[in-house]
Amino acid sequence: MFVLFAIQVALYHLDRPTRVPASAQQRLDRLHVCILMPVYNEDPGYLRLGLESFLQQSRRPDSVHVVDDGSTTTDYAEIRDWWLRAATRAGVTTTWQRVPNGGKRHAQARGVEAGADADVYITVDSDSYLDPRAVEEILQPFSKRRVQSVAGIVIATNNRGPARPARPQPLGHAGKATRRARREYRRAVLSWRGSQLLARTSDLWFVTSQMVDRSGQSAVGAVMVNSGPLAAYRAGLVRENLGSYLNETFMGRGVSFSDDSMLTLYAQERGLTVQQSTAIVFTAMPERWNHFGRMYLRWMRGSTIRSVWRMRYLSMARPAFWLHAMRWTQMVLTQLVTVWLLVVEPVAYDNMPPLSMLWIPFLLGWAQGLRYLGIIRTDERIRSRLLTWLMMPLAIIMAWTWLRWLRWYGIFTCARTGWGTRQNGAEVSLG
Repeated sequence: MFVLFAIQVALYHLDRPTRVPASAQQRLDRLHVCILMPVYNEDPGYLRLGLESFLQQSRRPDSVHVVDDGSTTTDYAEIRDWWLRAATRAGVTTTWQRVPNGGKRHAQARGVEAGADADVYITVDSDSYLDPRAVEEILQPFSKRRVQSVAGIVIATNNRGPARPARPQPLGHAGKATRRARREYRRAVLSWRGSQLLARTSDLWFVTSQMVDRSGQSAVGAVMVNSGPLAAYRAGLVRENLGSYLNETFMGRGVSFSDDSMLTLYAQERGLTVQQSTAIVFTAMPERWNHFGRMYLRWMRGSTIRSVWRMRYLSMARPAFWLHAMRWTQMVLTQLVTVWLLVVEPVAYDNMPPLSMLWIPFLLGWAQGLRYLGIIRTDERIRSRLLTWLMMPLAIIMAWTWLRWLRWYGIFTCARTGWGTRQNGAEVSLG
């Protein structure tokens, strides 16, 4: 386990963002860059924010194709009309389609058809908005012909949770009503503090995992999973695999989730998959524990299915195959060692777990979490970032308990291929 850990540390320290000379930049500038944005029951505020970010890019996309996948909460008429006018004024070719609900993949396919002349497709989720240099930065690695896909860095828009609940107003002589309002306010404050805790720990966990795990994979051109909020692909790769992408099945059931990892797998079969740590996107993370749990469970089910496909289809000559095998070896060894130290040793040999188990994981977590502090946000003071970094023990405990249980539950229930979120509307709103 130490050797595997040491390899991981060495790899993520080797990862560097790609920088290109002027001649290569000219070739990148000639590429037709097309953004695909599927929309389903999205919060209108987040949707408009994301669309605005496309027009504020240092390198604007050549085309943007928005596909409303049969949303049931609104038709977005006002936003659609504004966007079509704004994109036209900016010289960005665009379409806005509303289609019957068929899932995210089918919505993306409609965008691919509309942008058939693209050289690069950039996928962006409808609750995400791009840093002003995101498009320019994510194109840089495509200066190398072997690179087939590029992952951006995802950080939380709502990294400090929702706004604090408003205090109840005095209601004169209505004492009962006042007491009831106060009780509801106290419950709302407790829920708000729980949301704040979730927002900070999940942002810390998610960003650190990208800057550690995925950076290590990127160092050898073997990123396993791109993130939906921001990823870029060679257009030919997407078009040539569109049929299998839309018709993936597992154990006789159609697979609607894990779309990002499927596109990444296609890219791994053809060449290198990398991460550009200077391509930043902000996205809405869950603010409720049950929402986060359903999202993570969907990720684990998709990860299990994708692991089967990697073992079946990836060549052993690819670094991605061996990194994937190493990851599973590390996970199984971690479970075995944990059970041995916490169960077998105390019961069979009357040896209590070593005290080092109480502090070494936290020290390692804080050390790796320093990479979280490497991303500077102009909308947050460094002391707030430090406070989040100090919460690493909570993120580790969450990963060792609740998330570990969800991981194994997801592995054993991977045949359940439903999406699991947003059926009743957006679960996070900008307001």
